[in-house]
Amino acid sequence: MAYLIGIDVGTTGAKTILVNEKGQLAASSLQEYPLHTPRPKWAEQDPHDWWRATIDSIKEVLQESGVDAADVKGIGLSGQMHGLVLVDQGGEVLRPAILWCDVRTTEQCHAMTNIVGKDLLVRSTCNPALEGFTAPKVLWVRDHEPDILEKASKLMLPKDYVRYRLTGEIAMEVSDAAGTLLFDVRNRQWSEEVMNKLDLPMDLLPPCYESIDVCGTITQKVAEITGLKAGTPVVGGGADNTCSAVGNGIVKPGRVSASIGTSGVVLTHTDEVKVDPGLRAHTFCHSVPDKWYIMGVVLSAGGSFRWFRDALADAEVAEAKSRGIDPYELLTAQATEAPVGSEGLLFLPYLNGERTPHGDANAKSVYFGLTLRHSKAHVIRATMEGITYAMRDSLEIIRALDLPIGRIYATGGGARSSLWRQMQADIYNAELVTINIAEGPAFGAAILAGVGCGVYESIESATDSLIQITSTTEPQAANVAIYDEYYQVYRDLYPALKPQFDAVTEIVARVHG
Repeated sequence: MAYLIGIDVGTTGAKTILVNEKGQLAASSLQEYPLHTPRPKWAEQDPHDWWRATIDSIKEVLQESGVDAADVKGIGLSGQMHGLVLVDQGGEVLRPAILWCDVRTTEQCHAMTNIVGKDLLVRSTCNPALEGFTAPKVLWVRDHEPDILEKASKLMLPKDYVRYRLTGEIAMEVSDAAGTLLFDVRNRQWSEEVMNKLDLPMDLLPPCYESIDVCGTITQKVAEITGLKAGTPVVGGGADNTCSAVGNGIVKPGRVSASIGTSGVVLTHTDEVKVDPGLRAHTFCHSVPDKWYIMGVVLSAGGSFRWFRDALADAEVAEAKSRGIDPYELLTAQATEAPVGSEGLLFLPYLNGERTPHGDANAKSVYFGLTLRHSKAHVIRATMEGITYAMRDSLEIIRALDLPIGRIYATGGGARSSLWRQMQADIYNAELVTINIAEGPAFGAAILAGVGCGVYESIESATDSLIQITSTTEPQAANVAIYDEYYQVYRDLYPALKPQFDAVTEIVARVHG
């Protein structure tokens, strides 16, 4: 039987899965690594940590499964988007990678918009200049570390650095390239116009492929280290969001995914380029050849719930440890004690600024409406509801583009809790489903490998055969009505508080450096 490997170079760790051609999991390994925040607004990682974690996870799945390496027909890569990796002529990393959640580049975003012009940005890249994207990071390095950029031979994204170490080939693919702001999203190629406007050399950019194209093969050295077979094909793969979409079957019009992980993503497939006139949502190349997707991002979705757990739930964490269960089980159980709408308590999940719909690095998190009546159960539920309201912001943008919306496929932490599934169905006012696949972007990467290496005929046929719906949650009319009212209040909070967000940001920068 043929086997496939999917590798996801995530923000918290590298996950490698080994699946057979029927999509059945043979083995899985997650190897974690640190995220560094040396200064406010900064978020960096050492690419060597990604590499070590990837090697360890590959070795573990091969050893755990006992699968003959000769039966592994292909490898697909997925990874966190936007992260900047710069290497010199010899392929050596020049500085820590600047990650998607790093928001130090506000000044460079303004400069890029002025230099390139909003019209060209929209026409070519289909997106505004935001702190999370790659191009402003390049400009920041040029402004603050010019010697580094002078030494740089190539720019890479996280998964592509891992590809380089696996195969010796420097390459990128369209779905990840689309998130750099240096890519012509409509024509699926690098934008010479944007590069020229920014006075950046075209040879800084690697060759770019479609997600199912074979971009290299496993080297003999890597084969000796990992147990893989030398010559095993490695395909282009995709950004974590597109690989997640592939792994959830979001490869045809009308399908929408709502993924609540560290960040939250609402994503829908489109057969043609569609751009939000307000540039609040993003238009990127899909991993499906010659297709695109619209995506809205909540920067701190599950990350907000994790913050609550770490900062305010010591008792639940201790009890969960003693009982051998997940602390989130205890937290969501408490949340059921509070009513729909948390009796007027609202939470804005802007712990690290926000991307969709505000595009504001200065946005701050807020609990609004606290009274003496509110208990911890109310605060937990309000946190979950606030995250879901933020997800709905993206869904409303997609609805306004007149794109078809059928079922919403829930994934991530928000899909594991029956309470959160019902909450999402009610707040979105849509049927919510879960599927039989829980491996996230790594599974999508494995599908891309299977298509590229001939195991599957196409992405669409592969997902149709491998993915089945396992649960359905219908919205409850009474809850929908309550949430609609509170959602309108939620939407009004950001514009009302924006001046204060900016003022606090300025004070923190001046007083605390």
